[in-house]
Amino acid sequence: MLSIAKKVTGLLLSSFVINLWLVVGSTAAAADEKLDKAFEALKTYDWGTDRSVLKPIDEAIVASHKDTAAKKSLEMRLVAALKGNVSQAAKDFICRQLSLIGSAGCVPAVAELLTDEKLSHMARYALERIPDEEAVAALREALPKTTGKVKVGVINSLGVRRDAKSVEALKALLADQDAEIAAAAAASLGAIGTVESAKALTEFQAKAPEKLQLAAADACLVCAERLAAAGNKAEAMALYKLLAKSEIKHVKLAATRGMLALAGKKEKSEEKK
Repeated sequence: MLSIAKKVTGLLLSSFVINLWLVVGSTAAAADEKLDKAFEALKTYDWGTDRSVLKPIDEAIVASHKDTAAKKSLEMRLVAALKGNVSQAAKDFICRQLSLIGSAGCVPAVAELLTDEKLSHMARYALERIPDEEAVAALREALPKTTGKVKVGVINSLGVRRDAKSVEALKALLADQDAEIAAAAAASLGAIGTVESAKALTEFQAKAPEKLQLAAADACLVCAERLAAAGNKAEAMALYKLLAKSEIKHVKLAATRGMLALAGKKEKSEEKK
């Protein structure tokens, strides 16, 4: 009887496993079918279209969080769609998705959009978030190919990425006749916050035209904060001392506070010794 019971149990267990496998397989197939339909819908997607038709792509990206192979497959499908004849709305959607799962593999396709006035913003949105060096290199390479507001956007993204390799190019743009470009270059140099960018900003702050003096001072303040956080206290203190002479009230106050904060940290470290 015991032997028969074991056999029955084994048969039931096998049947359960087979049924479970069939259910899982059926569910996966259904999910794949929905995903295929979503990518097909992406080809004709535009502003005003029901956004829910793309929901399977959103869900697949969330599900691929710990699945490298699935993530790579989705990335390549998105890149293929981006290269296709799709609307601006579709490209906007694709760039948002690539900002979540993109790698160096999608950078060339996204970088092609950087000089497009209508698409540059979303391309930058993706490249700012893709951690690979290729992403920031694409932004760096696009800088001399852009003008006006598109260039300002690329400059801002280089600041977001804190790209130290862009310091020389940004330094040159401090003298640009377009005040918006010069101000953006100063802000990004401040965000990068290296000793080299501090030197560039110090020189700029001393000779900045009146309309750029506030931008120069604010960039120097940010740079000083970055330097202090990185342990470059002497360079940060030098910037704060320079800014403490400013006639701009909030700049002078911030610089004074920065000096006191650095001095306080120094005293505490000496007490520990």
